[in-house]
Amino acid sequence: MLDDIRLHQGLIGRPGSRAELNTPALVVDRDALERNIKKMAELARAHGVTLRPHSKTHKSADVAKLQIAAGAVGNCCAKLGEAEALAEGGIESILLTSPVVSRPGIARLSALNERIKDLAVVVDNVTNVDALAAAVTRPLTVLIDIDPGVKRTGVPSAAAAVELLNAIKRHKNLNYRGVQLYCSVQQHIASYQERLEAIRDRMTYLKSVIAELTANGGAPQVVTGGGTGSHAIDMSLGVLTELQPGSYVFMDRQYKECDLANQPDSPFEYALFVDTTVVSANATGMATIDAGYKAFATDGGPAVVLSGAPAGSTYQFKGDEHGIVTDPEKKHVWAICQSIRLAAPHIDPTVNLYDSYHVVSGDTLVAIWPVSARGRSR
Repeated sequence: MLDDIRLHQGLIGRPGSRAELNTPALVVDRDALERNIKKMAELARAHGVTLRPHSKTHKSADVAKLQIAAGAVGNCCAKLGEAEALAEGGIESILLTSPVVSRPGIARLSALNERIKDLAVVVDNVTNVDALAAAVTRPLTVLIDIDPGVKRTGVPSAAAAVELLNAIKRHKNLNYRGVQLYCSVQQHIASYQERLEAIRDRMTYLKSVIAELTANGGAPQVVTGGGTGSHAIDMSLGVLTELQPGSYVFMDRQYKECDLANQPDSPFEYALFVDTTVVSANATGMATIDAGYKAFATDGGPAVVLSGAPAGSTYQFKGDEHGIVTDPEKKHVWAICQSIRLAAPHIDPTVNLYDSYHVVSGDTLVAIWPVSARGRSR
């Protein structure tokens, strides 16, 4: 039994039960989550773009089902283990956005391909294409991954894309569906106009690759990519036919600091929180809470203090188990057991620290969802 179930199952449905959670607790506001999901789905429909959200953010079959119910065609996963976990939870259409190249990985990929209706994986290497073809027993869908210039994954040129296309065509049990290009480093450019120019440049390059593929008999059925940071730009430019945003479902500080849609306010709201408790308050203007390095990913800077403290209060890590919340005027006096609510600086790795989502509506715990793919990084 998950510890969260042991501790909190009896709180489900009890008014005011959010305040009774053992902390730190990963909390999802279901109403805000559903508003975020609905808004992105409506934007995609309005622009005639297919939506395939990325599950590396939420790692949850429950959230994925909400996205699909709202209109998404399926989900993306970054790792094979994530895809297996979502498939176990009933998700039937998955795109793996990273290559699967090892022999044990390919064996698992082939088994997963047998189990779900629609599995696709990106490729960027001829040797990998040949290995996939030799292993799969049911036709496997592949997309050519195109490097946007960061040299992480993806073919480095249009010529390399054509070479890979020809390799795919040699195998009757591989179905070529299209291309992927994900502009990772551009997603968090704070200025909308600067991000627009950066994405436009990469889309111009992508169009040149598509032209070469088309001239060689490889016109893509699907052109997939994009993210929360570029979603509005991608829709306006019209090159991508399928979008892969992930963080919009929950939002984090990094994306809140970006002008996502060339408008004063973010189109998406915080829906994920870490609820914490003051455990020591012996200095005026400061409080120690029960959330440190084990409660938040550390790559994105400090968490955001949302409630339970004066406006402008800040958080800093104070070890594995603890953090400090500081009143900017150094006047506030906290009492132990008070609740302080924070938002994550970077969602994806923060979620990976927890076993469960505590799903609330208002101040009531309404469900406990497992983080289905927690730790499934292989």
